[in-house]
Amino acid sequence: MLKIDDLAGVVFAGLSTLVIEGVEDEDDLIRVMARTRDEPVPCPVCGALSGRAHGHVSRTVTDVPVDGRLVVVSLQVRRLVCPEWGCPRQTFREQAPRLIERYQRRASRLTGQLGAVVKELAGRASARLSVVLAVTISRSTALRLLARLPLPPLRIPRVLGVDDFALKRRHRYATILIDAATGERIDVLPGRGADVLETWLRSRPGVEIVCRDGSGAYGEAVRRALPDAVQVGDRWHLWANFCDKTLAELRSHSACWATVNPSRPAGVHEQSTRERWQQIHDLLDKGVGLLECARRLNLSLGTTKRYARTQKPEALRRAPCYRPTLVDPYRDHLRERRATDPAVAVQQLFREIKELGYTGSLNPLYRYITQGRAEGERPVITPRRLARLLLTHPDRLRDSDTQLVQELTAACPELAELARHVRSFAELLTPAAGNDAELTAWTTTLRAADLPHLHGFANGIELDRDAVNAALPHHNSRTEGVNTRTKRITRQMHGRAGFDLLRHRILLQ
Repeated sequence: MLKIDDLAGVVFAGLSTLVIEGVEDEDDLIRVMARTRDEPVPCPVCGALSGRAHGHVSRTVTDVPVDGRLVVVSLQVRRLVCPEWGCPRQTFREQAPRLIERYQRRASRLTGQLGAVVKELAGRASARLSVVLAVTISRSTALRLLARLPLPPLRIPRVLGVDDFALKRRHRYATILIDAATGERIDVLPGRGADVLETWLRSRPGVEIVCRDGSGAYGEAVRRALPDAVQVGDRWHLWANFCDKTLAELRSHSACWATVNPSRPAGVHEQSTRERWQQIHDLLDKGVGLLECARRLNLSLGTTKRYARTQKPEALRRAPCYRPTLVDPYRDHLRERRATDPAVAVQQLFREIKELGYTGSLNPLYRYITQGRAEGERPVITPRRLARLLLTHPDRLRDSDTQLVQELTAACPELAELARHVRSFAELLTPAAGNDAELTAWTTTLRAADLPHLHGFANGIELDRDAVNAALPHHNSRTEGVNTRTKRITRQMHGRAGFDLLRHRILLQ
């Protein structure tokens, strides 16, 4: 049978600096009676050692749970007399620094565990979890614990990562600064303008490299505050912007590549699109303004502008996106039957595929035929899916996807040229010597191609060329990862408790 001192060393290891006089089981909690050791203690003012007791004070301390039950320590501490004559503190109460802090009612190790919880979950979620941990705290207490956690000391990194995130989308933003080499959070600034970052950089010199996105405001702030610093653009943002321009280019050429499949009768939507385009251009040819065209045709001004900018109605065509259905496995049978007997009834086709194993109803089959899907070799591809195929590494595509891309690029010369430029730009994003010269040649070739949406992308690269060149051997992925975690924290806090507490929690991660 273990003695009390042995039990303290096993179960109550955090109380080893005390003298445990007894342990009581009170059903929902475990009460430990303890006192401090009879050892001299230094005076907090003059530092003189004293072991002369003037009296005793009782303190109630909550410790970490044991066996799923709360542990409460009834601690008796001494009030000692200072031996130094003339000390302003004639008596003082001894402390247990490794067990509990001054004025606190929770043990230091329990406060540390709760601090780790509130750092991850903040207010209400921490309060709910504390019930499971047998240490009940309120959401307000959780926020106070979070605010008392000490922040890491501010240091100036050599490589600084900069990015912004939304506190309230389209209204309020903030800027996060990290060490791009280690991912350590450095600071969080209210706002995302050039003045905010410039003020921070001027007051804390020492940064040599700044990794940022394509923001002109951040670039201007770095140029004004640290003219000798190297600015690095973010490769992820470069690729994301390039993907958006590629998708816009594919949509503008959908009139040619979307017709690779056998022709099908134009639907109601396509016919109304052609009629609307013709009406708008007839009014424009007569000298009617855009606003008047929108009023006469009962359209929005944005829709009228979009139709007015389009030179041919075919460019407005959008390939429909079909979901997989139960009829797909019987497409070959339907195509053969309708080719040999175009007047075959849908009911007859329904009975035939029922015998072949079709388990659906008549309505899906009827929609399948009226949409023209039975005659097509494959469902019509959408611009977004084609963009994904073009922007995926060829080695990661299935054989069927590779063949589909080859057929579509063969049907449209601009699409074939776009595919070549996509592959060339993707290779430039891999760090290698001489990428800056290759990028110049790529932009020159791109400007000569009939790809107007990518021309704007090339112009944007030239406006921030030094940062783009530095982005080829460097990257800003750590900043993006930290920013993603920051957005999760922002959503979790739902904008409550103010910016100061949000900043405190971000810097503790």
